[in-house]
Amino acid sequence: MQIESLCGKIHRATVTNADLNYIGSITIDKKLMKKAGFEVGQKVEIVNINNGERFATYVIEGKKNSGTICLNGAAARKAEIGDKIIIIAYAIFHKKELKKFKPKVVFVDNNNKIKEVKKYV
Repeated sequence: MQIESLCGKIHRATVTNADLNYIGSITIDKKLMKKAGFEVGQKVEIVNINNGERFATYVIEGKKNSGTICLNGAAARKAEIGDKIIIIAYAIFHKKELKKFKPKVVFVDNNNKIKEVKKYV
């Protein structure tokens, strides 16, 4: 059996930019991506804490240590600069894999700098 489950997330990131005219996706600081275990092109779910919006898009790598969290294309309409969001990635696991796997949760400050990385249990 295969199960879709959390594989990583960035908790309470601040939206730094929104580019309606870009072709789509979310641009994330490379360091944040790597710490959360995200891959370029990976599907992620975005939860906007400010307005309750919940939507899916894919990841584009941003400049390392920039703090960039930029919603692109139609996603730019789902949040405003300064909104707090949670970026969640899921993966498909075999049941045996899931028992051993511990997702990473990246906690950030108001400037999207890493405060803490925890393994989710």
